[in-house]
Amino acid sequence: MERKTHITRRDFLRTAALTTAATAAPFIRIGKAEEADPLKFALIGCGGRGKGAALQAMEVAKNVEVTVLADAFAERAKGFQKQLRSEKGIKIPDDMVFVGLDAYKKALATDVDFVMLATPPCWRPIHLEAAIDAKKHVFAEKPVATDVVGTRKFIAASEKAKKLKLSIVAGTQRRHDRAYIETIKKIHDGDIGKILSARSHCFTEEIILMSSRPEGMSDLEWQLRNWYGFSWTCGDRNVSNHVHELDVINWALGGHPISVVAGGGRAWKTPEERLGNIWDSICCDYEYPNGVHLCSLTRQWFNVPGGRGAYVVGTKRGSNCCDMGRGGRSSYLQEHANLIASIRGTGHYYNEGVQVAESTLTAIMGREAAYTGQRLKWDEFIKSDLDLMPKNLSFDLDARNPISPIPRPGMPAIPVPSSRK
Repeated sequence: MERKTHITRRDFLRTAALTTAATAAPFIRIGKAEEADPLKFALIGCGGRGKGAALQAMEVAKNVEVTVLADAFAERAKGFQKQLRSEKGIKIPDDMVFVGLDAYKKALATDVDFVMLATPPCWRPIHLEAAIDAKKHVFAEKPVATDVVGTRKFIAASEKAKKLKLSIVAGTQRRHDRAYIETIKKIHDGDIGKILSARSHCFTEEIILMSSRPEGMSDLEWQLRNWYGFSWTCGDRNVSNHVHELDVINWALGGHPISVVAGGGRAWKTPEERLGNIWDSICCDYEYPNGVHLCSLTRQWFNVPGGRGAYVVGTKRGSNCCDMGRGGRSSYLQEHANLIASIRGTGHYYNEGVQVAESTLTAIMGREAAYTGQRLKWDEFIKSDLDLMPKNLSFDLDARNPISPIPRPGMPAIPVPSSRK
């Protein structure tokens, strides 16, 4: 797939205008009485975020109900089945609860109208591709990949969805937050002047410490159950969490960066197996068109101040990207209201696939620049063969998927397309 990757100033401003127009659609009133057209959906990934998203979708509109559950692990799918019955009176039959690595295929074969993809992000490209082939509308949690090959697959599926008029809303919920929408429109209109620089940070203390591996558990099951600790499953914190702020900066600047240099490491993590192989801090210097630079910081440390934010500085003033707009309803609810209205044809049509994929790739490129110590260019990186997803996955395979070593700058080099080797 050939894509334009170099952004001129004219392209830069045109993209910003189109992005604002697409995301500044009228807000859909939650719980509209006329939204009576029944919709059924499948939840693929029954962890905490998936369960939360399913409950939020059923809160925002009438006649919307989860009817199918799928997860790699039985206790998660069946646990949510029991929770829905006891707390919401929703009775999902046992034959609509699917378990295993192929559970998503069985869920997509049912008569649901849309699906929620809330598994670890390494699965998102595979699941989106299958969902679009099954002609289902989609809510896709962020991030949407952990490597370049997966990102390209997600983009291709998103573009196919557009041709089929299938809706895709991503879990970058600030795109549905009135304060952000109105502020970024004003930024694009020149209210802060010409943008000179940007900065973002994501400082978190919520560190999920994995327990020791139970006797006899395979590498694959161990890593999938503890997916926050491995680069192929979560993408590192720069991808799994900081993608929110990077998405806001891309939105404000009207496009993705053209290059990045980065550094970081593991300040407190020892090489124990239970601590995985990701770093606990990454610092990136992203370059955007017209010489604008973004200083991006992410860290995951104990007993230090937390916080997160995205800022742009212009010739007139600075902005945190949400300070020139009105507050409103929860964007976690609004994103589902907008998806449902898009599906029903009662609101703006949404397909956020490409924009969330480009924000995800922005985060991945920063991670790889840190891991390798190299300056990476977008137009080269997007063509690389970086593929972290193991092949022929099965819990029963004798040949296990070994845990990758902790990355060290200079090792490994990023794969390039076969034609360039």
